[in-house]
Amino acid sequence: GNQLYSKNDLDDICVHLCPTGWINPHRSFLGLGNYDINVIIAALKTRNCEVVWFDKRKDPSSINLEEILGFILNIPSDSKIGNITLPWRRRHWITVRRVGFYYYNLDSKLQHPKKIGNAADVFIYLKEQLNKLDHRELFIVIKPNDDHEKTQKHI
Repeated sequence: GNQLYSKNDLDDICVHLCPTGWINPHRSFLGLGNYDINVIIAALKTRNCEVVWFDKRKDPSSINLEEILGFILNIPSDSKIGNITLPWRRRHWITVRRVGFYYYNLDSKLQHPKKIGNAADVFIYLKEQLNKLDHRELFIVIKPNDDHEKTQKHI
């Protein structure tokens, strides 16, 4: 698909967030990506989008989907070298977004986007993800909007 940000774009954001120091805390020290949420938020701000952390003690069905551009989930992911699974897990970002009438899991590790379903289905999916005991986080990406009070009504 179309790539909105290059590795260089995201690395530049890392340097802007932490201009001093040999090791940048906002990305993998190996230079393989694995950017933290601060880089994702800064990148999305360049597209005039706002990112809001969702308190997972709330029910996702409380989210007003009208102005929501999509969701970002931080989930654990197996570490592998080839077909060998390593004994530790890393964190991985996945995106959920509506395309047409349906929501899709746009995880880069999938061969193809995976259809979740309609609004009711996405609420069930998000609730299932947040109820897992492995410290998952949910962030909401909100369409560009000048009205901050209106934005707060979405969460």
